[in-house]
Amino acid sequence: MSAATPSDPAAPGAFLLRFSCLDQPGIVAAVAVALAERGGNILESAQYGDPATGRFFMRVRFDPRRTDREGFEHALRPVFERFDMRGELVDTARRPRVLILVSKMDHCLADLLYRWRRGDLPMDLVGVQSNHEVCRRRVEGEGLPFHHRPVTPETKAESEAELLDRVAAERVDLVILARYMQILSDVASKKLYGRAINIHHSFLPGFKGANPYTRAHERGVKLIGATAHYVTEDLDEGPIIEQDVARVTHADTAADLVRVGRDVECAVLARAVKWHLEHRILINGRKTVVFS
Repeated sequence: MSAATPSDPAAPGAFLLRFSCLDQPGIVAAVAVALAERGGNILESAQYGDPATGRFFMRVRFDPRRTDREGFEHALRPVFERFDMRGELVDTARRPRVLILVSKMDHCLADLLYRWRRGDLPMDLVGVQSNHEVCRRRVEGEGLPFHHRPVTPETKAESEAELLDRVAAERVDLVILARYMQILSDVASKKLYGRAINIHHSFLPGFKGANPYTRAHERGVKLIGATAHYVTEDLDEGPIIEQDVARVTHADTAADLVRVGRDVECAVLARAVKWHLEHRILINGRKTVVFS
C-alpha cells in the first residue's frame, strides 16, 4: 500500500466539509470564519452555484491544527442553521467501508481489487457478495470474505434482506455493483440511496438486455461506452457520476467491442468510486456535482 502524502485527500490529520444549500451571499465567508476561529487551515476548496436549481455546493478540506472534530462541529452548527445546509464533516483518517457485489463477469471486480491493493482506492473492503461461485477463488485469494447467495425469483426478497443486514452489521459506507446482474428492489434502492454505485454499458444508441455488444456490432456503432451512477428505483437512471466512450470501427468484431467495452467499464467505475471515497460528489436532484 502506498503511503499517504500531505497533499493526498485521504491523508490523516485532515477534515473535510461538504454541503449544499440555497445559493445566497455570505456562505463562503461564514464557513471560512467558523473554521479560522477554531484554528482550521483550509488546504483545498471548491464551490459551485447551480443557476438551474438555485442551490450552492461546496467542498472544503482543512487541517484542524489544534481543534478536534467536536469543536468544529460546534463552530459550524450556527452556520448550518443559518443557511439551512445539508452536509457532513468527515475525518479523512477514517477510510470508508465498502462491500462489492458481483455476478459472473469479473473484470470490474479484478480492477477494483488491483487498485485497492495498490492503495489507489482509499477504502476498507469488508468483503464481496455474489449470486454465483465464479469469483470465490479470486476474492479469497485476496484474504477477503466471499459471500455466496444465489438469487432466484423465490429467494430474491430473502437475499436482499440478507444484503441489507450485512450492510448494517458491517457498517458499510458504500456498495459497489461491479457488474452485479441483479436489479435491486425499490426498498433496497431507497435504503442505499447515495451510497450504492452501479456500472453499466452505454451505447449511442443504447442497447439494453442480453448481449448488448453483439447487438451494437450488428448496428455498426462507432462509439461504445460506460456510465457509472448512483442506484435509484429508476433502473440505470440514477444520478450520473462519470461516463466515457471509446471509438470502434467497422473492422472490429463483436469480441473486440466486448474487450474495449470492459476496459471502459473498469476505468469509469474506478473513477466514480475514487471520487465517492474522496467525498467529491454531491447529489443535485437527478444530477451530481463532482469536484475535481
